[in-house]
Formats: sequence, C-alpha cells, structure tokens
Amino acid sequence: MARSGPGQDPGSTAAVAVIKRALELESESRYPQALVCYQEGIDLLLQVLKGTKDETKKCNLRKRISEYMDRAENIKKYLDQEKEAGKYHKQIKIEENATGFSYESLFQEYLNETVTEVWIEDPYIRHTHQLYNFLRFCEMLVKGPCKVKTIHLLTSLEEGGGKEQQSSGLKEIKESLRSHGVLLELEYSSSIHDREIRFNNGWMIKIGRGLDYFKKPQIQVTFLPRILMPANYNRGRIPPEEENRLAFQIHVVVDPVFHSQVLVNIIGSRL
Repeated sequence: MARSGPGQDPGSTAAVAVIKRALELESESRYPQALVCYQEGIDLLLQVLKGTKDETKKCNLRKRISEYMDRAENIKKYLDQEKEAGKYHKQIKIEENATGFSYESLFQEYLNETVTEVWIEDPYIRHTHQLYNFLRFCEMLVKGPCKVKTIHLLTSLEEGGGKEQQSSGLKEIKESLRSHGVLLELEYSSSIHDREIRFNNGWMIKIGRGLDYFKKPQIQVTFLPRILMPANYNRGRIPPEEENRLAFQIHVVVDPVFHSQVLVNIIGSRL
C-alpha cells in the first residue's frame, strides 16, 4: 500500500488515507463500507497517476491500483452472492441534520421492474407532514422503474380531531393512485409498533423512524402538492401561479433528517 511521507502531494496523501480505511473495513468484514472506500481510493489514485511524470512511480501506482481494483471486485462478487443467497444485511446510519438521504437514494437500488407489490407498516401516517412523506414515497414508486400495481399500508388511526384529516388525506392519495393504475389498500391497527417496508422482489427495509425521518417543514403545509394529485386538486385555495412555488418550497425544507440518529436496515435478496 502507498505510504505517506515528507514531500508527498495532498492527493496522494488523501488516497493513502482512504485506501488504509478500506483495508481496515475489509479486515473487520464490513464489506459494503470497504467497497465504497476502495472505489473512492482508486479514483484518487487515478488522479495522482495522471499528474505523475516519473515512469517508475507511474509503474508502482498502476500495480497498486490494479491490486485494489482486484480487492474491490472480489468484495463486489461476494456481496452479490450474499444478495442472491438471501443473506444480505446492510445498515445505514443517518446522523442528525444530514442531507442526501431522500427516499430515492435509500430505495432506488432495491427497486426494479419486477416490483409490482409493496407493503408498508408504519404506525405514524397521521399528521399532514407524515401524509406528505407517504405521498412522496408513493410518487417514487409510480415514477418507476418498478411496475407497482398494489400498495398495502398498515398504520394506526389518529385520535380526536386529527382523525378526519388523516382519513381525507389518505382517501385523496388513494384516489390519485387509482388514476395511475395503482391500488392502495388501507388497514388500521391499534397495536402496530414496528416500521417495515417490503417489496415483492425479496427486499425488506426497516427504518427506525419509518418514513417520518425528515424534519417537519418550516412552513405550514395545508395541502398536498399536485405532483401526483389530479389537476383540479387545488380547487382555488391558492392562485395557480403560486402552487408550484409552494410545492417546491415544501420539497426543499424537508430534506434534513429529524432525530439524532436514524438506523436503516436492508435485508433480503433480489429475486
């Protein structure tokens, strides 16, 4: 492995640090994380190679890059085998105020054209921002690449005055999904606690906060955006020229995550 030392350029030093971390993760059998570090380290080494003029150094760099590429490829093959055997388990930790953890970034890898049915168990699809989160998840499914025909939602009923809002919100989402050829089946339970999402291609995702891991919007959400809703959903509540702007604002403010740490567990195999 390349070693850092006096006179070594910053790019080479960074590559050494990342590759060292990859080797440590591999020795600890933390293969998904090791693969990411190998890929990043190899990219950094390739950049160093481009800027190197000394032929001896270039030859040594090529040997190291080839070695790390082989290690990364072996890890990738192993992870693919684990997925096929149904033994795959990956855990993602989302820290407080982190960004870049949209539903697409978490789920897209496990969605393909074989996905036609989805099960969501989440006791907290009640309040407006939680209904909006569920809507965003449904939008992701409708937009593909999967061919979802049925979505099953098991949640709990809101108590008191919020019950009507929950019922009407889910009803409108159900009607909208029907216009896209997707059936939403609703079921309620007073004893549900676990949060789980399952796809009929073999993948199961468990998120500590369910779909509700975003911070609540900083603006009052009084309507569901029109992305999935029919064109007449607005019904004159806000001017048409303002509707898209407000929907865009809602998308922006819900990006940071909510709690100090959210654990995402992905289990299963691609069928």
